[in-house]
Amino acid sequence: MTRHFLKDTDLSPDELTDVLDLAGQLKAAPYSKRPLEGPQTVAVFFDKTSTRTRVSFAAGVSQLGGSPLIINPGESQLGHKESIPDTARVLDRMVSAIVWRTFAQSGLEEMAEHSSVPVVNALSDDYHPCQILADLVTIREHRGTGEGNGLAGLTMSYYGDGANNMANSYALGGVNAGMHVRIAAPAGYQPADQVVAEAQELGQRTGGTLTITDDPLDAAQGAHVLVTDTWVSMGQDSAGRDDSASPFSRFQVTEELMNLGDDPIFLHCLPAYRGKEVAASVIDGPASVVFDEAENRLHAQKALLTWLLSS
Repeated sequence: MTRHFLKDTDLSPDELTDVLDLAGQLKAAPYSKRPLEGPQTVAVFFDKTSTRTRVSFAAGVSQLGGSPLIINPGESQLGHKESIPDTARVLDRMVSAIVWRTFAQSGLEEMAEHSSVPVVNALSDDYHPCQILADLVTIREHRGTGEGNGLAGLTMSYYGDGANNMANSYALGGVNAGMHVRIAAPAGYQPADQVVAEAQELGQRTGGTLTITDDPLDAAQGAHVLVTDTWVSMGQDSAGRDDSASPFSRFQVTEELMNLGDDPIFLHCLPAYRGKEVAASVIDGPASVVFDEAENRLHAQKALLTWLLSS
């Protein structure tokens, strides 16, 4: 059966550990796995702009022995002149995997339903699971416990828009790894009930937990990781969301919050807006590992593709 990666819980906790272990191996020996030798082609669709996702998938596919086919908006018939099912049936006769950065999660699900090759979510309006893989690799490197998967029992606190794709993936991906995830967000911008319920059910198996709060200080207490994202997520209307009256202004990650944690590291998926969601002294300070995090997109996605192609 073809395996896909459309949301964070498409990997079981044990499978997640396998992918993270493989990412570490590929970071140490970048050319040790060549599942796309041939070269085989991976179609990489972008409906939204990208820097890290584009470069990391293009470089990663090449390092795995393959050829990345980057398809930008307006360069294919996908979704307007040709249906998603027909596109999937054409692509899976020519490529070994499909990567898609898009808007609707339903489009990815429809693609996967009709594809005989792995489909990977490179970002949708609902989830950003590849980013969370990279973040978990980074947390293991800097704060890993050395026991089990190296992540279970650690506390990760996310600040900002708790209803966006990043918050959803931190909730599910973090709890899947057995972490204690805290979402600090203002009322009206907190995770959907279905995300909370899924994370809570998952936590019964992994020991992870999800806590929702509107108290930034409380969320930082004893945390090992503080993380944020832009206050306006990609594809959303920015009107009224990033000015001085923003409901997120008191959720900026500051040195005060960092000092409340347990020697925490700071993560941000980038691009970042200094003085908005994070203070410059934090993102440019000694606790920031955002550029390690960006690099780890490459290693995590290579590991994911290698695992999917071997499953």
